[in-house]
Amino acid sequence: MPPVTPRPDSSLGLSSEPSTSGSGEGEPGSAPPTTAELSALPSKVILTGAGGWLGRRLVDALTTGLTGVPPFDQPTELAELRLLYHDADRAQGAPSAPSRAQVLHGDLQREDTRRALLKGAEGALLIHTAGVIHPRRVRDFDRVNHVATAELLKEAAAQGVRRAVVISSNSPIGCNPHAEHRFDEDAPFDPYLGYGVSKMAMERAVRSIEGAGALEAVIVRPPWFYGPYQPPRQTLFFEMIRRGRAPIVGSGENRRSMVYIDNLCQGVLRAARVPAARGRVYWIADAEAYTMNQIIGTVAELMESELGYEVSPRRLRLPHAVGELATLADRSLQALGIYQQKLHVLGEMNKHIAVSVARARRELGYEPTVSLREGMRQSLLYCVEQGLLPKPRGAARWG
Repeated sequence: MPPVTPRPDSSLGLSSEPSTSGSGEGEPGSAPPTTAELSALPSKVILTGAGGWLGRRLVDALTTGLTGVPPFDQPTELAELRLLYHDADRAQGAPSAPSRAQVLHGDLQREDTRRALLKGAEGALLIHTAGVIHPRRVRDFDRVNHVATAELLKEAAAQGVRRAVVISSNSPIGCNPHAEHRFDEDAPFDPYLGYGVSKMAMERAVRSIEGAGALEAVIVRPPWFYGPYQPPRQTLFFEMIRRGRAPIVGSGENRRSMVYIDNLCQGVLRAARVPAARGRVYWIADAEAYTMNQIIGTVAELMESELGYEVSPRRLRLPHAVGELATLADRSLQALGIYQQKLHVLGEMNKHIAVSVARARRELGYEPTVSLREGMRQSLLYCVEQGLLPKPRGAARWG
């Protein structure tokens, strides 16, 4: 890949000035994306977190292509595809891997796992999706998301990996001050609780390692995912909507950026293949941010009108103060080393977390092809087909 002029720390969210983005760049009606130069993928690709939500869909994208997303709609010709599953995936019954893939099981906190994964990886692409979002202990955030990632990238650099695409989060940047505001990549760090702090430390470590010159690195920041391979917590969200128990905290007009899983895969693959992406960070999300009312209303309408479920018209409306109290309690517990997932999620339900994808469109040629309604439709179909939701009355209409 051609040399790229080093960029200041602001390209990784380290600017000392607050972001002024609030124009809605990257939303429908804005300028079209540029045609970014795409290099060929290295013949050897190494993927961590292969048993996770994003990891499983990336395996599909690499081996069968992303339907309707040229030039990623065809399988990628690879000499080697190396997949790392966590030890826990084996215990829980890891998803089947492509027959030509090299499969490893382990834990990136262990040196032997990192060495085995990266042995002979000269010239390879590393896509690092592994991490922890809802741990049993608060200290696991830093151990997994920061320390293990830093050690992985040091080993990758020593083994001659060409580029690493590292998955971060919206959490290092925190919450928007108001509904019209959008974070861009120059927004300063303002981490949201333990997870955000660990991802901030991770991003700083990535920047430091990339700055040493032995490894190209690109950071991708996705917000809330949705789509096939979703974990049980997302299916529970759908069930709560169906039963009229999904909480709307405050007015429900708070804005949330989301990203359909295929949009995210497209962004990751572009980050891997655009030479000039080296040393950059990108928000990868759907084109627009949605209100919580819109998200819940879309899921409810699809479940009722297209799948044939009986959906309760009720909404569990809670005062805005409930979200603030949940955040306060979450912060207090995390200070004691205790993590409580449901409390954490409730605390986010009244927050604005909205981003602009303008840089990704401009520099990567990224264009999200799936928006909320179709993405949620595919999510629900997946749940029905996998038996994660009870079979609806109208299931036959879905073919």
